[in-house]
Amino acid sequence: MTSKRSEWNSNITFILAMIGSAVGLGNIWRFPNILYSNGGGSFMIPYIVSLFLLGISFVLIEYAVGFKFKTSLAKILYKINNKLEPVAWIILTIVFLITTYYICVVGWDLIYLVLSFTKAWGPNTDLYFTQNVLHATDSINGIFTIVPNVLVSIIIIWFVVWAIIRTNLNDGIGKASRILLPILCVIIVIFVIYSLTLPGAYIGYSQLFHPDWSALTNLDVWLAAFGQIVFSLSLGMAIALTYASYLPKGSKLVDNALVVAFSNSGFEVFNSIGIFSILGFMSISSGIAFNELVTEGTGLAFVVFPQAFNIMKTGSIIGPLFFLCILFAGITSAMALLEGICYSLSEKFDFSRKKSATIVCIVGALISSIFATASGSFILGIFDAFLNNFALLFAVFMECIIFGWVYDFDELINTLNENSRIKVSNIWKTIIKFILPVCIFCLWIQGIYSTLTQADPVSIIIRGILLAAIIILPIILSKLPAKNENYYD
Repeated sequence: MTSKRSEWNSNITFILAMIGSAVGLGNIWRFPNILYSNGGGSFMIPYIVSLFLLGISFVLIEYAVGFKFKTSLAKILYKINNKLEPVAWIILTIVFLITTYYICVVGWDLIYLVLSFTKAWGPNTDLYFTQNVLHATDSINGIFTIVPNVLVSIIIIWFVVWAIIRTNLNDGIGKASRILLPILCVIIVIFVIYSLTLPGAYIGYSQLFHPDWSALTNLDVWLAAFGQIVFSLSLGMAIALTYASYLPKGSKLVDNALVVAFSNSGFEVFNSIGIFSILGFMSISSGIAFNELVTEGTGLAFVVFPQAFNIMKTGSIIGPLFFLCILFAGITSAMALLEGICYSLSEKFDFSRKKSATIVCIVGALISSIFATASGSFILGIFDAFLNNFALLFAVFMECIIFGWVYDFDELINTLNENSRIKVSNIWKTIIKFILPVCIFCLWIQGIYSTLTQADPVSIIIRGILLAAIIILPIILSKLPAKNENYYD
């Protein structure tokens, strides 16, 4: 059944898909807090250094490898060395598991999108989120209690993502990116411009960019910058590699990488102005100290911002726009996260695109249903800490070692420079082989420390299950014989 290799119908479709994959929940609610907590305006220095040193450098690796081999990650690592195929499936399994809870958070956002038209969350937004939406308990005892509204929203998001990725590349991911990303950009522009008109907005954006120069001597600030770039650009998740494998001959890889990286960073900095302007408005309107409002993740999106929309006269308009922004960003990222494993399954087992997408989405939805229980948010926190702080950073480190040391790196430089107007030099080779692995290793050690310091019995059991899945499933997928007759060529 081996079908003709998919290919982007235009470079702009590829760029929109790549930007869509990078722009996600982390840009909207993680970056503003990281920026504020790590020196404000002065944080932009380690952030920009990290963007060039780590972000763009690693994206270029994935672009070069994907474009050169023009196949899936599993087949690429098998071609480099057949003993490396399990590493590919380890990376893809980690990314798949991350997607299962990522889609749950997007499902929460869908619930809030509906609620936002009438501000149905009421005056006590914290209590409403934990009790009325999540029915949350901080123990494992609620795992057998299904929360229907969360389950339905998760199923809807999985269905939407499946409907997009099951079709051919350009009619599915390509078309969704061409529609959703421009709308997302328009929404965020309206959101930021409006936020700047609010009373007290200056309190927010002045706090955001007020520099603390002493932060530049703090190693943790630099590690925070490196970490933000890893998560913001989805490094190590094989997204850039997979999308680049669909590029036609003659593509300008370096030029495209710079456009995507700068667009992503520009989005999160621009969005932060809107986020903090609203927090400034919230502070002056409610009398709550600004630093008490600054948070990240679900606390910002589903507790603090609904409080702000309650106070705004136009909250019933700006609220739906905010949650629609998160929804579109979440969907474009989720479909990118799943593309790598779908492509690898199709390549090895000769599945149609529809079949691989269906298998992945059904299994994913079943795992996501765990988060639709009363213990869902508790388990989700354990998944997130282990997979992001430990497993994903290990995957990025492995890719650095494989593509920097095992593979002939000079071939990647030639691939990048062949058609690009902007060329990379041998300095890039030094960065990839030496500087980048050290940076990632330091982040990984920090992640291990963070993981080990949260070691209650339930967390240890869940982490053990995740670790077993990350080891056993890749071994099985590697050992299974390929049904694609060209897989071992």
